[in-house]
Amino acid sequence: MSGLALDPAWRAALLARAEQPPLAPRVPLMWQEREIGSIEPALPLALGCLAAADGTALLCREGVAYCVRGALGDSLARLAQALRAAGLAHAWRDEQLAVCDVHGVPLASVERAVVRVLGIATRAVHLVGFDARGHVWLQQRAFDKPNDPGLWDTLMGGMVAAGDTLDTALERETWEESGLRLDALEDLYQAGWVHQRRPAADGTRHGYLVEDIAWSRCVLPAGLAPSNQDGEVERFECVPPAQVLERLQQGLFTDEAALILVEALGV
Repeated sequence: MSGLALDPAWRAALLARAEQPPLAPRVPLMWQEREIGSIEPALPLALGCLAAADGTALLCREGVAYCVRGALGDSLARLAQALRAAGLAHAWRDEQLAVCDVHGVPLASVERAVVRVLGIATRAVHLVGFDARGHVWLQQRAFDKPNDPGLWDTLMGGMVAAGDTLDTALERETWEESGLRLDALEDLYQAGWVHQRRPAADGTRHGYLVEDIAWSRCVLPAGLAPSNQDGEVERFECVPPAQVLERLQQGLFTDEAALILVEALGV
């Protein structure tokens, strides 16, 4: 949008935060010669002896990598419970996310609470909503959210669950977070991707975030306003782009939302 500008140093710092190496060395996490994530080498030692369903060791060192033994879904479920018992899992959600190889082929699923400690790549969807004036719809995250409580976000942001496509995730998350149906929105289209590779900021020890976010944009017709359905949003506001930039540079947004809004506003 013409006339809008960001402090170049602030923008550079935002982009740098999105692409950071791990705080500690990590090694590949493998299954049947397929890479599915990464872990810190000391993690298996911290968990002790874990057994797969057949009684053999669940994690085995092979060269520089650790390999998961047994049926992948069952073994990852056992590993997730061990991480939970050791206090190394994030907020437990009983929500399954896909586990894919480096080519994006789905192999199994795992509890969301352990994807960062296992370095498993995740996908998310976000929706940037405008009104007819070009003002931007924003949500403030609930203050009891386990991640980034109280910070500002795009109109909607959510994870792509196991079994979801980008389209089904966008539809479900848009309804749950904003009470909006996609067919009621105007000029809806997927506008881009943002990528993050950085140490996990959710309080998970030994965590590394690897995430690709597909973001879409739309226009909310006059008279249509978001209304949260799942209790995870404190409030919504529709503000001019200049005010969005001001809040961005005050550090009031999640980094994911900041990366997306910088692209959406063309600054």
